[in-house]
Amino acid sequence: MPAQVHQFYAVAFEENLSLRQVAPSFPGARITAHELSVPIGRDGGAMYVYPFGAVVTHDVSAERRDAELGRLRGSMPKLTTQVVREDYSVLEDPSVEIGVADGMLRVDRLTPGRAGIVALTVAQSAAMEYYERIVEDLFERTGRLVELLERRGTVPYRIRPLHRFIGGAVSTRTEVLSVLHLLDKPDAAWDDAAMDRIYDDLRAEFDLADRYAALERKVQSIQEALVLVLDVARDRRMLILEAAIVVLILVEIVLGLLKLT
Repeated sequence: MPAQVHQFYAVAFEENLSLRQVAPSFPGARITAHELSVPIGRDGGAMYVYPFGAVVTHDVSAERRDAELGRLRGSMPKLTTQVVREDYSVLEDPSVEIGVADGMLRVDRLTPGRAGIVALTVAQSAAMEYYERIVEDLFERTGRLVELLERRGTVPYRIRPLHRFIGGAVSTRTEVLSVLHLLDKPDAAWDDAAMDRIYDDLRAEFDLADRYAALERKVQSIQEALVLVLDVARDRRMLILEAAIVVLILVEIVLGLLKLT
């Protein structure tokens, strides 16, 4: 069999994807708890849909890919247009040893199971990039609040926006933590030593573990900074409240003295 280069293309949406909601749009699809896969064309192409909001096509032309994504949007009309895209190439050559070289995975045979491992890893990387973007935005916004605190020694009086901001940060952290299970080794990798090696090589190629650890650290630092800012805002409100109480007491004393005179 001559050498062949296979193309994997991933799209990550902001929303999670309901596999049961999507399935009717793709007759003949195979659905499990973790993915929906459907063959595309007669040349071994396929599409994989993951509940964490990612879709991967394998050896599917751009025109056909757009058509399949259109079917997906038909089943979930509220999908956002702002998406993350990522692609990856795999060389299939009977004469090579399994491994990554020059940024490309090389395998002697690309079986459907191995293609599924590649698709899952590319999907994880695309989803991770989405979280990296929103966490970076939160990090920058938090930095501006901390800079304001450093420059003025105080924060805005109204704390309701801070509460909403902190709520958003906590929600983002929960989402990031929820993708932890995505980094668990898929069941198929346990059954095939070659697939296990492919998964480990791809995970290292996309730097998934380190990227996740960096995300978790950054979100934790955001949360800690926001709690500090909120404490300062509360202290300021408490000081103003105490000052108001003192003023009221003084007013009562003055009014009492005026009555006596």
